[in-house]
Amino acid sequence: MSGVRRDFYNSFLLICGQMRLLQNMKMSSTHPYEKITRSVYKKHVIDIKSPDAILQAANLLESGKVIGLPTDTVYGLACSANDPTAIKKLYDIKGRICTKPIAICVPEVKDVLYWGKADHLPMGLLQELLPGAVTIVVKKSHYLDNPFLNPGVEKIGIRVPKFNFIRHVTKQFKAPMALTSANFSSQKSTLEITEFKALWPELGAVFDGGQLGQSEEQRAASTVIDLSEPRKFEIIRTGVAIKRTIELLKRYRFEEIVKRAT
Repeated sequence: MSGVRRDFYNSFLLICGQMRLLQNMKMSSTHPYEKITRSVYKKHVIDIKSPDAILQAANLLESGKVIGLPTDTVYGLACSANDPTAIKKLYDIKGRICTKPIAICVPEVKDVLYWGKADHLPMGLLQELLPGAVTIVVKKSHYLDNPFLNPGVEKIGIRVPKFNFIRHVTKQFKAPMALTSANFSSQKSTLEITEFKALWPELGAVFDGGQLGQSEEQRAASTVIDLSEPRKFEIIRTGVAIKRTIELLKRYRFEEIVKRAT
């Protein structure tokens, strides 16, 4: 073998060896964040079927923590609605500007009348809309006295989820929870906990309810309807329950407010 061919052959073997080494390193090594994820998983992820999961969630809310948990639509981030420090933390974790409103979650339909000004709404309508994948927007009552909860906004979105775990947590907590989707602001909603793992280190706990829904349509989250004016409604977000919601509102003779594009 000539010197040139020998040098070429040796170089070829060297390159092949380096490629095999890189491949082995790629297969055997773990991304640093994956290591963090595994340790955080063991420390913070709690199965909602755990006997004390509801009590743990309520205690974390009481202590001012932000938690991740399943709803009847997507995974959410929740904290005490009347805790200024917790609300600020929620906005920071999500990367959300403080002027963008956050809804609250309550366990029963009657609680909508306590935390919001909803006396003008027929009780029959509320009972047909809720619990479920609908957020109704009404004016705040004076009981929502947190200055950091939607500052400068007189209205509040209120949800009564149909998902048993989050309703039981709210009952145990005995106060409204501020609730928003578990994702960075402007990113898509999440249907299982690993989709928002980047937020785990900032949360008091992540409550795992498994995969929520089997379709991408589920990511549309709750339908948001402004019902702050008597016998009128405005669609804020179509969400997953828009068809049934509009049918109900029209049955109760509500008129839709359609804003013209400027």
